[in-house]
Parts: sequence; structure tokens; C-alpha cells
Amino acid sequence: MNRDSNVYTFLFATLMVLIVASSLAFTASSLKERQISNVRKEKMQNILATIGIETEREEAEALYNKYITEELTLKEDGSIDPEINAFDIKLNNELRKSYSDQRFPIYVASVEEEKYYVIPLRGKGLWDAIWGYIALEEDKNTIKGAVFDHKGETAGLGAEITQQWFQNRFLGEKVFDPQGNLVGINVSKTNNDPKDLDKDDHEVDAISGATITGDGVTDMIKERLTHYLPYLKQEKSIVALYN
Repeated sequence: MNRDSNVYTFLFATLMVLIVASSLAFTASSLKERQISNVRKEKMQNILATIGIETEREEAEALYNKYITEELTLKEDGSIDPEINAFDIKLNNELRKSYSDQRFPIYVASVEEEKYYVIPLRGKGLWDAIWGYIALEEDKNTIKGAVFDHKGETAGLGAEITQQWFQNRFLGEKVFDPQGNLVGINVSKTNNDPKDLDKDDHEVDAISGATITGDGVTDMIKERLTHYLPYLKQEKSIVALYN
């Protein structure tokens, strides 16, 4: 075949495209299992971080199995759905369903004989989705730890929700008032307690220049916790903690 002909050029280009496409498909397929494993382990890391267990990715699964004693899937009435694996639930998919069809995962942890409840979060920031986890102590009121992440918040502003110094502001804060009403945590730019020493004011100091992202965190925490009220209150009355 004449290598200077248009037919040769076309066949050569087609062959190269097929070879490259096949190579990319093979590479993507071979890496898929590793990617799934990494995502799974990162999720375990985030859950563990809320209860004060920091770990490298490769050690995450062993520590997760050690400290997470239950993975529960809740229905809207707080009862447990044994048919669905809590760890496999993706909140972005659940939010597209009708409320009665949604399922709500919760992770029960035990660390040095202390019990914690880890609740996944998902909401809306300035530009796109924000998400995370929040752990409640055994009183189901006091925050043990929080982890936040985002898809597209502004670097140096809203993206700062991923920083440890911001997440530490939530430690020890209460999500219920003394009457047992869920009030959540307000990320407030008018907070009069910038060092977050008052743990009963249901507020943390906002990130300068990231008001909308902060509002998203506020809304996300309260909206998600609302779905867990039937379970939390049937486990133990919040009001009794103050009497």
C-alpha cells in the first residue's frame, strides 16, 4: 500500500485511535478496583476522624473494624432496615428519592468504653455539594468530632471547611437545647465567642469571606440531624439529660 496515499493515512490514524482507546480502557478497568478500595478506605478514615482516631489509608479498615461496632440503616420512623448495608448508601442518590423511600445510615462506635454515633452529612455550599460526618457522644447531644469536605468551594474561603482548625470549633458543642429541641450549630459571622469557649451557645465562628458556605454547613447539620430524631429520641430522651 502506498504510504503517501489518503487511504493509508486514514487506516493508520484509525488503527492508532483503536490502540490508544484500548490501552486507556484497559488501564481504567485495571485501576477501577483500586480506586473503589481507596474511596472506601477514605470514607473509613473520615468516620474514624470524627471519634478522634487518625490513621493512614492502609490502616483504616483494620481500625474501622475495631472501633465501629454497628452500621445501621434507618427508616424515616427510626426503625432499622436490615436489608440495606449502611456503608453502601450514597446520600447524593438518597436525596433524589421521596422522603419515605430514603434510608439514613448511622455508625455506632466504641472507644475506650465510650459510645459514639456518627452521622453522615450532605448539603449545598456556594458552588456545589458539601458533605461530611459528625459524631455525637453517648448523650446524643455533644459533638465529639466533625469532618467536612466539598466539591467546588473557593480556595482560601469556603474550602477552609476542610481545615482542622475550623472543624475543631465544633468539638463539645451541643445540638439540642435544654428543652430537647434540635437547634443544630450555627456557623455565625456575628458570633460573640470567637474562641468557641462557650459550648452551650450552639454557635461557632464563621470563616471570613465564606458566609454562604458557612450557611450551607449550618443548614446541612440541622437538616441531616432532623432525620435521625426518631432514632436518637427512642434510644434515650434528650430532655432527661438536663433534669
